[in-house]
This record gives sequence, C-alpha cells and structure tokens, in this order.
Amino acid sequence: MNVLQFVVSIVLFAVLGFGIGFIFNMILRTTWMPVVFAAAVVAGTLIYQQIVPGIWDIVILACGILGTAGSGWTIQTLRKKGYRMF
Repeated sequence: MNVLQFVVSIVLFAVLGFGIGFIFNMILRTTWMPVVFAAAVVAGTLIYQQIVPGIWDIVILACGILGTAGSGWTIQTLRKKGYRMF
C-alpha cells in the first residue's frame, strides 16, 4: 500500500465514521449505539469473508471506529450544552 493511499484512507474512514455515526445518533437518539454497530459490522465482515487483516487494514478500520466514537462524544457534548435536537 502506498503511503499516500494509507493517509487518505485514514482520513476518509475517520470522516465517514464520524458523519454516519452523527446522522445515526440524530435519527435514533442513542449515543453509543453507532460505535457498537460499526464494530459489529467490521467484525462480522472480517469473520464472514474469512479475511486475515494486515496491520495497515487494522489501523484504517480502527480510525473509522474512532471517528464513530468521536461522533458519539460530540452528540453527548451537544446534549449537555442544551441542544435539544440531539
């Protein structure tokens, strides 16, 4: 894997995880469910496809889950500050 592809993949997965997790949080009004859902999808896909991920794949997928956790933290902070729509 090229270094540029690796860096772009990390940013892309983190932003996608944050965005999807944020929307999922707004729709379902749960804080940490998207993190559990993202981890389950990643684990289920790896198990179903019987793929042994390399270290680069693990780092990229972990950044996606960290982005999802960041969305949960953001929603929780917004709720504490009084934003009722979240």
